[in-house]
Amino acid sequence: MAKYGPKTQEEVHKELHEHKHEGKWKNRKQAIAVGLSEAREKGYKVPPKKD
Repeated sequence: MAKYGPKTQEEVHKELHEHKHEGKWKNRKQAIAVGLSEAREKGYKVPPKKD
């Protein structure tokens, strides 16, 4: 399992919450991807993207 920093976990948790309660994303994986992307932009500890 990949290791994420605590701030990254908060970003992903926030996106999952929005997915669950607001239906913002099509599925759970998309919500996680958006959370990780935002965390990367903010400079938090996130493993590199898989190509």
